[in-house]
Amino acid sequence: MKCVYKIALITICTVLTSGNALARQNADSLENVLHNTKNDSLRFKLMIELSQTYQYKNFSKAKQFSDQALTLAEAKDWTWAKIIVYGQEGFLATISGDYSRAMKFDNQNLQMVIEQRDSASIAETLNFLGNDYSDLGKYDEAYYYFTQSYRVARAIDDSLKMTVAIYNIGTVLTELGQYDLALDHFDVATRISEAVGDLDGLPYNQDAVGDVFLRKKDFKKAKENLTKALKNTRARKITVLEPRVLKNLARLYLATRQFEKALATYDSAARIYQSTNNEFGVAEVDLGISEVLIEQGLLDEAQKKIESSLLTAKNFNAYKMSINCNKHLSALAERKGDFKAALEYHKTYKLLEDSLFSQDMIERIFQDQLRFQTENKDLEIATLSKATSDQLKEIKREEFLRNILVVVVALTIILLFTVYRSGQRRIKINKLLIEHQEEINKRKEELEQLNQVKDKFFSIISHDLRSPINALLGILNLMDGDNITREEFVTLTKELRTQFNHTRTLINNLLDWALLQMDKLKIQPEKIELSALVTENFNLLLSLNLKEMKLINNVPPNTYVWSDLNMLNLILRNLILNAIKFSKAGGNIEIFTTEKNDWITIAVRDFGVGIQPEVQRILFEKTMGYSTRGTANEKGTGLGLILCKEFVEKNGGTIWLESQVGVGSTFYFTLRKA
Repeated sequence: MKCVYKIALITICTVLTSGNALARQNADSLENVLHNTKNDSLRFKLMIELSQTYQYKNFSKAKQFSDQALTLAEAKDWTWAKIIVYGQEGFLATISGDYSRAMKFDNQNLQMVIEQRDSASIAETLNFLGNDYSDLGKYDEAYYYFTQSYRVARAIDDSLKMTVAIYNIGTVLTELGQYDLALDHFDVATRISEAVGDLDGLPYNQDAVGDVFLRKKDFKKAKENLTKALKNTRARKITVLEPRVLKNLARLYLATRQFEKALATYDSAARIYQSTNNEFGVAEVDLGISEVLIEQGLLDEAQKKIESSLLTAKNFNAYKMSINCNKHLSALAERKGDFKAALEYHKTYKLLEDSLFSQDMIERIFQDQLRFQTENKDLEIATLSKATSDQLKEIKREEFLRNILVVVVALTIILLFTVYRSGQRRIKINKLLIEHQEEINKRKEELEQLNQVKDKFFSIISHDLRSPINALLGILNLMDGDNITREEFVTLTKELRTQFNHTRTLINNLLDWALLQMDKLKIQPEKIELSALVTENFNLLLSLNLKEMKLINNVPPNTYVWSDLNMLNLILRNLILNAIKFSKAGGNIEIFTTEKNDWITIAVRDFGVGIQPEVQRILFEKTMGYSTRGTANEKGTGLGLILCKEFVEKNGGTIWLESQVGVGSTFYFTLRKA
């Protein structure tokens, strides 16, 4: 739902009529005045006043008067009037759940306030557009408009509009599951609201915080905040917020299995939505009620509610509601034993969810400045258009003073064309310069990282290669002088073999890393039978008699992945050796897989010493190269895991780990299913 601050813009028309008797008359008196007056400007103000008076009492009448005001404002082409009536039309569309229509009027309003260079209204309207997109589940677009609103508000040092933008950004972060970051935003918004005396903003923040704690299943804090939000909402008479708080309270009652309270609270929210003809809001309530009915075992009634809500979601192109409807239908079908239908609904649910919360959308949220250059009639283009218009007026004044109209018009055309072309070139050049600078900075960072890694690895080479060579030289000198017994020779040879095994692994990893950095290591993906490859690597490592470990292959036969064979071998060997290194002699090392969609997750599990949490965070960092000695004092370089990460990502997968000190560690990585 739109935030209460939209009401603040709509009530601007009250300022236009303040100081006279109109604001104090009741609806009947206002209608009588409207019927008798012939002054179009006064008629417009009366229509807006009546629309606002009726918007929560008689929605049809509110819409009727707003539509009349819209017709009059457009017929007269009054910019000031269109700004007011577009705002009222957008607000009525919002409280009725028609977010597409709200978006239309908010877009029109944005262009007009940009032309007026009204920064305060620009910040407000950007917030309204963000709310429109957020209500439809388009969070990347919503995030873009909210951040733009914040930038404009910050530029004009408007604390109230800044706190609205911060609050709205927090709502997007909540939907993306970034709860702690969302709470930080709501905390900032609350403190600013308290500082500037924004009493209407406090229940909004309380409701949002309660929603976050409800999602985190902290029911005590959720109830505390939602109860405060409902109390303050009713005290401040914020009708547009009340049904949302009620829905969140109903969700809380459902989560704590207070089904009767949940149904009663949903009914209260539905009555408010019905009073404003908000079909979308009623559909949201029906979807919530269906969850209660499912828990009560009333499956047929629940299905009717969900199917009705799904139809409304499709009519409004509401992705988020469509996702929830399909999710509930899948759960309902499973409860009924119709597993085929449950699977189909689940597939649709996952498809919609993957589409809504795609990686591209997440990336767009954090690249909103790039989107700023491509959005329809964005702020920068509007400002440029306004600057061009001002130049044209200035040129025309000069034409009049010189009294050489024909020549000046010709010069003006040429000048405008030149300015336009020059402006376009400057925009392109600036964009290229920015991209070039970003590329330089990126390359600089990469080079600095590579230099750090290079220095670390040279240090490793100078130390780890010298030790086994010096040891070998010492043994040879002893043998040459017959100063060593056979028993001493056997003991030293065993130690020397261990050092050379480490050195061989180090050299192989260094060579692979060097080829990788020079882009000489080409990927040649192929279909690979994973179980056989794991067995092959186990046999190879068992031949080295490393701690007499028990290597367990739990990969099902005929499990095929799509990967480069050499790289996959290196990944498996490094992870297995790493597991052996940090396991006690005679322990178990297990490899198993899981499948999901088109991906296979391979897991290498040991039951060794585990890894400290602070170490887990830096294991895959290229500049860290963290290493520690194993349970048998084995040395390492920290290069193996870095190579694993590089090779997994080059094959399109990801790598991570789970570990508990004293229990063991499991390294996971994903590859595409062949």
